[in-house]
Amino acid sequence: MKQEFRLPDLGEGLAEADIVQWLVAEGDEVELNQTLAEVETAKAVVELPSPFDGTVAVLHAAAGDTVEVGAPLIDFDVAGDEPEPRAVAAQATMVDAEEAGEDDAAQPNLVGYGAAPRGRNRPARRARRVNSAPHTSDTSVLEAAPHDAVVTAEPVLTGQERPRSTPPVRAYAKSLGVDLALVAAELGDRVITRTDVDDYRERVGVRESDTISRESRPDPSLRSHTGSDARPTVRIPVRGVRKHTAEAMVRSAFSAPHVTTFHTVDVTATMELVASLRADKRIVDARDGSPLRIGVLAIVAKAVCLALPAYPGLNSTWDEESGEIVQNGFVDLGIAAATDRGLIVPVLRDAQRLSLTGLAEQLGDLTATARSGKTAPADLLGGNFSLTNIGVFGVEAGTPILPPGQTGILATGAVRKTPWEHEGQIALRDVMTLSLSFDHRIVDGAEGAQFLRAVADVLQEPGRAMLLG
Repeated sequence: MKQEFRLPDLGEGLAEADIVQWLVAEGDEVELNQTLAEVETAKAVVELPSPFDGTVAVLHAAAGDTVEVGAPLIDFDVAGDEPEPRAVAAQATMVDAEEAGEDDAAQPNLVGYGAAPRGRNRPARRARRVNSAPHTSDTSVLEAAPHDAVVTAEPVLTGQERPRSTPPVRAYAKSLGVDLALVAAELGDRVITRTDVDDYRERVGVRESDTISRESRPDPSLRSHTGSDARPTVRIPVRGVRKHTAEAMVRSAFSAPHVTTFHTVDVTATMELVASLRADKRIVDARDGSPLRIGVLAIVAKAVCLALPAYPGLNSTWDEESGEIVQNGFVDLGIAAATDRGLIVPVLRDAQRLSLTGLAEQLGDLTATARSGKTAPADLLGGNFSLTNIGVFGVEAGTPILPPGQTGILATGAVRKTPWEHEGQIALRDVMTLSLSFDHRIVDGAEGAQFLRAVADVLQEPGRAMLLG
């Protein structure tokens, strides 16, 4: 019996996912909970387990395709008259059909796949809201966008639901200047095809100005280049983590007024402490006894956790709806990590409770998991304050952008040997620049500068942590 598997809601209300790679092919025999594919959401790479025992009949998408939640993903040929997607932990929970008084037994739902449907039928798609009254457009609108004009007797979409179509059809419609929402208004609740787009374009027409502007716009990939140093133009789709990061950074930059302040500090004592800790064979990872490397970032993280209680504005959130500033009594510390898929910021929960060795252990785990692409979506949510280490790239300073919802982010620059005034003389010292960006709605310049100096004081004299902790 054929059974269809649709892309589930992978959590956090994400609307789509990209197929990174298929781990099965058509014709393969698969077992329950066997990994079918790796998919990339806007936050992380997720493995999809199989909800059935059976044979892969059809793969509805290829690697690299973007699939909407609820769209068909894979078809199975399942043995027997009834599909039995039994999760191991739920095998004993099947309800006998005769006892339940229904045609089918209730099927347990796989964890992470959202709520199970109430009946045997597929979940009903939300009805589209339409205006039954005739739609009219004024002359100026018709002249500006003749392809948007709708015959007066036709219904027009008033909801914001995305028309049903595949990514290639959406791209095709966009290239022709056809609004899929208007096509959907004519066709009702069914998937729009290329033929539907062509029929609509032939009947209604396309805006001439759009066609001219597209045709007159030069495509850089088609330009001819001469010389041995010419290289082909590469187009990279914006999707997954990079798409989410771009949207978040634009939202943050245009919603929170950013201010960045800098402070260069002598961290020679901190570097001596790091060298001493690394040489101490007694300092090991408490979980497996392996040598523990405590780096500068762990000490900066500890200094931040010690300084934040004195400057609560930097550990706050601006609540737009209530018109309130929410001061947090804990430190969920975001750690910016550069990965092959783009920048992500996993969160270290309750960082204020961790010792220096605990911070070093957690930082190592967070960054390793992030770079392997295995960070769970839940671990990327929230965060009160963030750290980003731009020094690993040999950069001294920068102006980091706040993660949305946060009030402060601190960038640590490269540590360099620099001629520096020390005890009244010029000496070669280890020097680092700290760059603090903050939301000026919540934190004024004085508080930002004082917080930055408090962190710098700990780095300049690590013994000061004894006064704060």
